[in-house]
Amino acid sequence: MTDTPAQASPGTLLFIDDEENILSALRRLFRPLGYRILIANSAIDGLKVMEKEEVDLIICDMRMPQMNGDAFLAQAAENWPDTMRILLTGYADISSTIAAINEGSIYSYISKPWNDDDIKISVQRALDQRAMKAERLELMVLINQQNEELTRLNATLEKKVTERTDKLQATMGQLEVTHESLKRNYTDSIKAFSNIIAFRGGSAPGHARRVADMGYKLAMSMGMTKPEARNVLFAGLLNDIGRIGLPDHLIARPFETLSDEEQAVIISHNQMAEGLLMALDLLQVAATFICARYERYDGSGVPHGLKVDEIPLGAAILSVVDDYDALQKGGLFEGLMTAAEAKAFIVEHQGSRYSPQVVTAFVKYLTIEGSRSHKTVQYVVADELEPGMVLGKDVATTGGMVLLAKGHRLDAILIDKIRHLAHITENSTGVYIEMED
Repeated sequence: MTDTPAQASPGTLLFIDDEENILSALRRLFRPLGYRILIANSAIDGLKVMEKEEVDLIICDMRMPQMNGDAFLAQAAENWPDTMRILLTGYADISSTIAAINEGSIYSYISKPWNDDDIKISVQRALDQRAMKAERLELMVLINQQNEELTRLNATLEKKVTERTDKLQATMGQLEVTHESLKRNYTDSIKAFSNIIAFRGGSAPGHARRVADMGYKLAMSMGMTKPEARNVLFAGLLNDIGRIGLPDHLIARPFETLSDEEQAVIISHNQMAEGLLMALDLLQVAATFICARYERYDGSGVPHGLKVDEIPLGAAILSVVDDYDALQKGGLFEGLMTAAEAKAFIVEHQGSRYSPQVVTAFVKYLTIEGSRSHKTVQYVVADELEPGMVLGKDVATTGGMVLLAKGHRLDAILIDKIRHLAHITENSTGVYIEMED
């Protein structure tokens, strides 16, 4: 059955429930908003509708005869992956709902009885995410076309491409970052996206890089495999992606100084970040870490009140290293703490905010890092750089975007880039190089 308003529809919604009163209530709620509405009384009927109609979003009840909602949405996800999926569920179905979320078959769930404003906001956010995904796919198609064009030019006009690349390198604009992400490995691409996110503000320059680096090393020290630790690295780099959609007055203030309502907005964008990243297979685990970043060991956290071992280890690690850096940079409370004070805060709150297991490993990690001899660094002007030199400090723009990370070994190509890009870096005529003791 379909209900099509006269005005242009902002999207097509499919409601599936075996209770007619639920379908009627949903139709009454969304009809005035201009949506094209389809309904089905069972999951089987819902599949038939999906085969005939193009649907933007499904709202499906959990408990239905013949086929439950989670099974239906899993099948819908396989056959129509671009359609957003929301599950209507009761309290007794929460474990099945969480399983459906973890398996990626639903975008979110809504508890019955629902709040009208909440369900309308959830639907709009889901449709906004679908639109963003479509825009991202269009951008990737454009990027691929541009890369193919550059490849063809390279085969016959290598000199011309080299000259054009030199000009692009002088500005390090978005096209250059995108082009490099196609030539480098997946980790380099994530680092590039993290740099773009940093331009939105709300955290100290280099915060994401420091959190990602500490999180990766701590995860490895706790026995994680490299692929597992890499998920922590990705989560650290992309932890602030949800802040892109936040108003300026929220991201400019430390988290603990916000009201409960304002903190809830911040946390909701962590959940939105999870939804955005879930579309990328290699980032699904990192996405769950980001969503659980505000969970607390004692169960007092959000959004799901997870506790102890229910919290993914990667999320527990992210919580510790993220707060440790934020305490020193002003992202958590008013005022700045020293490294020792930040460490003491983390230790004091183990068992409540933080996992004791992670805190113990983190304190050991800090001790080891502090005992290592630090190499001296020396400022070297660009014209005196030589291949084989190792960066002693990050090379960053004045806005805090890291272009080359500390520890990177220079080659002739990178040295040439540094000379071309010197005018947009904090170190306008050179860089800091590690010196042998």
